Amino acid sequence: MEGLIIILGAVLVFGFFSLHLIPERHLGVYYRGGRLLNTTSEAGYQFKIPFLTRHEEVLFAVQTDSVQNVPCGTASGVLVNFGKIEVVNRLHKGLLLDTIRNYTVNYDKTWVYDKIHHEVNQFCSKHTLQEVYITLFNTLDDHLALQLQTDIHHWAPGIEIISVRVTKPTVPENILKKFEQVEAEVTNLQITTNQQLVDKKKAETARFQATIKAQEDADVAEIKNLQQVNAKKAQSEMQFIENAVHLEREKALADAELYKAQKKAEANELLLTENYLKLQQIISQSSISKIYFGEKIPSVIMGVEDSTTRVISQNLASSQDQDQNQNQNQKPVHTSSSIAGIRRSSLDGGSSTKQSCSTMDSDGTCGNL
Repeated sequence: MEGLIIILGAVLVFGFFSLHLIPERHLGVYYRGGRLLNTTSEAGYQFKIPFLTRHEEVLFAVQTDSVQNVPCGTASGVLVNFGKIEVVNRLHKGLLLDTIRNYTVNYDKTWVYDKIHHEVNQFCSKHTLQEVYITLFNTLDDHLALQLQTDIHHWAPGIEIISVRVTKPTVPENILKKFEQVEAEVTNLQITTNQQLVDKKKAETARFQATIKAQEDADVAEIKNLQQVNAKKAQSEMQFIENAVHLEREKALADAELYKAQKKAEANELLLTENYLKLQQIISQSSISKIYFGEKIPSVIMGVEDSTTRVISQNLASSQDQDQNQNQNQKPVHTSSSIAGIRRSSLDGGSSTKQSCSTMDSDGTCGNL
């Protein structure tokens, strides 16, 4: 019975010291006699030989190492201090044993903590305080990440540097005040410069808008001028058409008048025969006549003197002389009357007919009619 208790106690002690827990996102590595074994264990409960084998838990997920109080001496001799530099890194699971074998489970001390100190001092020693604190500070993160990854890729490929975050370094108080003044002046200068740029942009915008407006007005004016020119052209064409129509109408009217006159002249030539003229003479004499009495026919009738009147006067004078020669010894029965002349105006064609009468009958009519 006592032996069974001893055996059971030994089993419990062996189990207590051999059973161990590997957390999530970790791998278990084992050392036996100080030598790293080639076996690893996943997360969960695992067994090992107690008192002969020891284990270590190694994180292979993404982790952040925070490096505190990193001093830095600048090229100008001013000592500054970086309060905290954070390095985000990860250990590749497949290269975990090689990395642990070369740099132990505290690999990040070699390649993160110590390396950060080295690279920061290298950077500060090559730059002035102005560059470290203001001018090149925004590039320090990328510079450190690049330098770390370049060396790690060559010497410890199982480590991956993801990013580096650097806080603003602390400088001596008296120097800090000067930097604050300089920073304020730089800020004011930048504000002034930005304001100038804004004013310049506003001026350019106003000029561009004015140019657009002027171009728009010019385009509108050109369109209006073109419309006016087109309207004038259309008006001119309409006037030309109207003139052409009027000219054709007047030509047609003139041709019609000419044709009418020609036809009337042809009709008059056919109508004015000798018999027709005698008929018209008789009609005219019967409707309109004037008789003049006296010894001598006047040479002017109705205020118009013509050759026909003179001929009639001469004929009448010659006839009177003959009558006087024949009847010189005879006393006239009644007062000798002579018809001085008859001038009848015919309304047809504005022509006039003149007739003389040498003797008059007792009833007052012309004897030779």
